[in-house]
Amino acid sequence: MKVCVVDASVAAKWLLPATGEDFVSEANRVLSLHVAHEWQILAPALIWAEIGNVLWKAVRCKRTSQRTAAEALEQLRDLELKIIPVEDLMVPALEIARAYDRSFYDSLYVALTVREKGDLITADERLANALAARFPVRWLGAFHE
Repeated sequence: MKVCVVDASVAAKWLLPATGEDFVSEANRVLSLHVAHEWQILAPALIWAEIGNVLWKAVRCKRTSQRTAAEALEQLRDLELKIIPVEDLMVPALEIARAYDRSFYDSLYVALTVREKGDLITADERLANALAARFPVRWLGAFHE
């Protein structure tokens, strides 16, 4: 089974209203590979805080309701992604952040990807462009699987 790490930029596309969202079908394809047990999707535990923040912002700007946002958190939990504690990822993430001038948050996803020998799928084109030459980071917009 292929291992794939997704960041919050991809997971958010599964949970937010599709109106105005780019690459929703690509994100849903990633998810369908997980549901079909072709891929195992992993994420560092940080994803909960990041998705919570995305949903809070969506409620704040009236893109979604409080109830729908809460249901989205439950929906994400029900997807049974393999959530990995960040403690063992912190030192390699800090090294990646320093060496490639990336945020520590993004570097946690990259460190997990390296450790698990998988691919990181991100909707953050700048992140993908900055790291794809050195790490297995794939931009969701170019996802064709």
